Order: sequence, then structure tokens, then C-alpha cells
Amino acid sequence: MNRRNLLKLAALSAVPAALVHARSALAAAGDVIELGCPVPMSGPFAANGKFADLGMKLVLEQYDKVLGKSLRYSVLDTEGKPATAVRKMQELAQKNAARYFAGGILSSESLAMGKEAEKFGGVFVTTAGADEITGKDCNRATFRWSVPTFGAIERTVRPLIEAMPKARRWYTITPQYVFGEGLLSAAKNVFKEKGIEHVGNSYHGLNEKEFSGYLTNALAAKPDVLLILNFGQQSSDTLRQAASFGMKKDTTILVAWASGLEQFESLGPELCEGVYFGAQYWHGADSPLNRDLVKRSNARFKSNPNYSLAGSYICTKIMLDGMIKAGTADPKAVVAAIEGMKYDGLTGSEEVRAADHQVIKDYYLLKGKAKSRMKDKDDYAEVISAGKSFLPVDKTLCKMA
Repeated sequence: MNRRNLLKLAALSAVPAALVHARSALAAAGDVIELGCPVPMSGPFAANGKFADLGMKLVLEQYDKVLGKSLRYSVLDTEGKPATAVRKMQELAQKNAARYFAGGILSSESLAMGKEAEKFGGVFVTTAGADEITGKDCNRATFRWSVPTFGAIERTVRPLIEAMPKARRWYTITPQYVFGEGLLSAAKNVFKEKGIEHVGNSYHGLNEKEFSGYLTNALAAKPDVLLILNFGQQSSDTLRQAASFGMKKDTTILVAWASGLEQFESLGPELCEGVYFGAQYWHGADSPLNRDLVKRSNARFKSNPNYSLAGSYICTKIMLDGMIKAGTADPKAVVAAIEGMKYDGLTGSEEVRAADHQVIKDYYLLKGKAKSRMKDKDDYAEVISAGKSFLPVDKTLCKMA
């Protein structure tokens, strides 16, 4: 099943979820455990949200029941806006007694939802990247599966500098919100340590689609490396326009936080070839849980799982496994059960660090393959390296109440 058809399936699947879960607050409090999937279903990050919906759907179908209770979920279109995300989260918590939420594509909305979950005594697991989520804004209700911005830069920029010692001039393109600022700050720290010349940076807004002006500035700076720090459709648009400017010929391009397979499918192998990508997840990872997810995704959707689907799947699974471990769906007990949990995850051995609720997992550096080297339709990239890089807890500024 191609990306377009899979998105159509996601759009259809969201409708019955919303209808079914609005039925009965009494059921939610009794024989049913209600969950929420708060993600952008409209706007520039809608594709990520629609795949996240499929990820939660898949894991709930797999488990069917937990502690003898049926599982239901509602998709909440956050529109990528913190205020909208919080309002819809509040509504589901009040109407359906929902206390478990997995989602948040953007860091700004995830920070707001994490604080809201703490207020009403819920649990929120996210894939958003800002260091603050498990840093200075950490709280008991919030967990994060994805490697934060610090680790994403450590596992991409640092190894590329070491592999390309003559590439001394770097230019950055950065979205001007908390996620982009985190990536840029981490990159600047590595630049300073390694003696890299940061020849310029261009900021852009969250709704930007036209990057030619920023790329003109980048070309004028004559960088050896173009470091793209935006995400999703924006990073795809930036890469397409950079290629149209001829930058792939003379400049190494690194997309620090790619969305993986879904992005490569939309770009195509010609654009991906030779480009470096940082990735939270890769469907080719050789771990038992990932092999199982690949099998389930192909059986259910006729497609390999991508990052947005896989991230939603594992975030939801962590909550369900926490309930089973706790022997109850009481959020406080589930939080305690998840803290310190070690498990065989999608990237291999993973652990939920109790002190800040950060999952310790691998981050990947990929390089796009030539079309002639692809072994199958999804073999867009080779894994250059993978590893774990996290700030120690005392450096994160997390002070858990």
C-alpha cells in the first residue's frame, strides 16, 4: 500500500474512533479504558498525525483488553496548536474520563499537554523533541520515547564532523520555536567544541513553505555542509528546494531529524541519494519487537511502519504495559510502574529513566541510497551509525516534584 492510500485509510479510521468514544462516559469509567491520540490531523504536520493514528489503532487491536477492560481511543486534532491541544485534551478527560494520552508531534503542543496531564492526574507519552520536556519542564505525568534534541545532534552532527574533517563550514536552517532552538543550540555547542565555522543561520516560521530565500543566503555563505533543522513537510520542502538550487552537487546535506520512511517515500530515491538523515526509528532495525511490528503493520496496512506510526505504537504500548505491570489502571500506580521499566524495544534494549521519564534508546544516522542499490521499494537508506547520547539527569534541569 502506498503512502497516499495509507493516508486515506488513516482518514477513514479516525471517524469511527471519534464517534465510538463519545458514547458513554460511564463506560469509560467502568469496563473501558479510554485513551486519547492528540496529534495534528490538519495543517502542515497532518501526515504525521494520520500515521500516528494508525499506530495507536494497531497496538490497541493487538492488546484488545487490558486488566479485563476493553480499550478505546479518540483522535484529537490538535492542529499543531498548544491551546487547541489542551482544550481537546480537557474535553476528553471530562466527558469520557480519559486519563491516558499518547501524541504530540510538535514540542510546543507537547509541553502544554504534559502540563495539563499533570493537572488532571493523567499520563502523557510523546515523541516530541524539545529538551525541556524531560528537562526543566518535566513532570510526573509526562514521558518521552524519542531522543531529545541534544541526542539527535550528538548522533548526527558529531559523527559527520568526525567523518568529514575537511568540511569546516556549516550553515543551518532552523524553525523558530522551541524544537528548532534546541537543535540549533546543541549544534552550536558541537561546532564550538570541534572548531567548526558556523557561517550562517536562517530562521523561519512554522507555516513556511517557501525556502528559496533562505537557501539563497546559504549558497552565498558557501558552506561545506547544509544542516536542516526543521521537521516533516518543512524539511522535505527545504531539501527539494536545496536540490533544485544544485546544492547536492557541492554541499553535503544533513537533515538532523527526519521522519524516516514516510519522508523518503514522498521525496523519492533521487532526492534522498547521498543525503544524511537523523532518525528516531528505522523499520530495518533488527530487534524482536521491531520485527513483530513490521509483520503486524504489513498484515494490517500492507505497508512497513514509519516513524510516526511506530512512535505512536510504542508510546501507547508503554502505557498499556505499565497498566499490566501495576495491575491497575490508576494513573499514579501506572506512572510508578513505568518509571525505571526496562524492555526490548523497537530500537533494541530500551529503558525509561525514572529520574526524568526519558526513554534511553538509539538514534540513527542514515544515508540515502542510490536507486540502483535499493534491495526493495523501502530500502531508501543505509544505517551509518546508531547509538545512545543523553545528558546526565543532573544536567537536564529536571526536578521531578
